[in-house]
Amino acid sequence: MRPTNNVPAGALAALCVASVVGCSGGAGSSADAGSGAGADAGSAAGAVDTAGRSIADLLVSASATLTDIGVLRLDPFADDVHPDPRQAEMIRLGFRISQDPQTYAADFVGNDLTCGNCHLNAGQKDLALPLVGAAATFPQYRRRDDRLVSLEDRIGGCFKRSMNGTAPPHDHEVTMALDAYITWLASGFSVGERPAWLGRNAIAEESHIPIEELDLARGRELYEMQCAPCHGLDGQGIDVVVGKPGPLWGDRSWNDGAGAARVWKLAGYIRWAMPLHAPGSLTDEESQQIAAYVNAHDRPAYPDKASDFPAGGRPMDAVYDTLVFPVHPLKAKLAVLGGG
Repeated sequence: MRPTNNVPAGALAALCVASVVGCSGGAGSSADAGSGAGADAGSAAGAVDTAGRSIADLLVSASATLTDIGVLRLDPFADDVHPDPRQAEMIRLGFRISQDPQTYAADFVGNDLTCGNCHLNAGQKDLALPLVGAAATFPQYRRRDDRLVSLEDRIGGCFKRSMNGTAPPHDHEVTMALDAYITWLASGFSVGERPAWLGRNAIAEESHIPIEELDLARGRELYEMQCAPCHGLDGQGIDVVVGKPGPLWGDRSWNDGAGAARVWKLAGYIRWAMPLHAPGSLTDEESQQIAAYVNAHDRPAYPDKASDFPAGGRPMDAVYDTLVFPVHPLKAKLAVLGGG
């Protein structure tokens, strides 16, 4: 979200559906209605992780709403953020870039989205693609690349896909600052440790609705009720008190190579993180219908989609991928509704 005032930190995050997953670490364990990630997260406030750390001290509650959008558990502007003042300033710059890349990383951004549109509360909110502890999981194997990737690779992928831009070099200040902030969020985590809260924005596979069976009329109805108050009927975002949500489709949104361009993947985010006035209140079915409606619209093309998943196993919800669907399976339905 682009700021409209000086509301700190997560106040720059998206308000309703947000842009998602192109820069996320990918869904790991499944989450199903009533028994999955969301059901557990609702009572996480008093829980501890395997190392005895209080989750409430590390993550903003998944149930936090608009009134909590500026809350941070870990403050990059605290005096004790790092003993080396140069490192502390890089951590703070990384935070600033994540919340306003159009100002601090303009050479590499090609749309109106921010890291905060996906990673709410500056990557510190449960079930909203949290980044706390994520740096400890790198390097990690990614099926989309069929190789080990570094944190710097992942940052570059966010710029190329979710921000429809170009990847800053690994040794560029933009990459190094974002690396510093994300690594600082993993302070105290062991290398190779995977926090339990990562990868939980998901719809259980058995709950997936076949793409061809998704109902765009219902998706539009749900979108207009649950999302349009913040994102607008045109999906471009409405100025609200704390900022303006990023575009959900069109030339200024994520491109069709981002994870958010996958219906089930986007639905996993919507299911647990949205709408921000009542996160987790939508069902698996409702979330998928909304995701289908969002991803029935035109968006920028990612030029290297054909190179993704070189070992095979292309995702069956990648509706913009002509190697999966020679013709986009939802756009004709949208045309019938009068959209585009």
